[in-house]
Amino acid sequence: MVRKKERKNAKKIETKYKHVVLKPTYHVENIVASADMKVDLDLYNLAKISPDIDYEPEQFPGAILKIHEPKAALLLFKNGKVICTGAHTRADVIKAVSQAVALVNKYRNMLKLKQISPSHN
Repeated sequence: MVRKKERKNAKKIETKYKHVVLKPTYHVENIVASADMKVDLDLYNLAKISPDIDYEPEQFPGAILKIHEPKAALLLFKNGKVICTGAHTRADVIKAVSQAVALVNKYRNMLKLKQISPSHN
């Protein structure tokens, strides 16, 4: 008896809204992208040279790089993989990842000049 009433109510609702055409609007809020630097990263020393990197290996295996302009966060992993979140456009993703590449190149140049020693994790 209850199911029969439920079906009847469902039919009423279906008939009532049958003419309604849904036209959702879209707005991009957040883009998530991945990249590969094709080089192993020394997350410990990268975090030492940049105040924008948080690295707590006991909590999470990746380092978090906060980019201020464009506003985005990058997850950097030891194997060189990068996840970019929070960007609003493809161009923002490219700018954010480019800043990470520049930071890694800065670290590699410092290694060449022997200003820091690599960590052996």
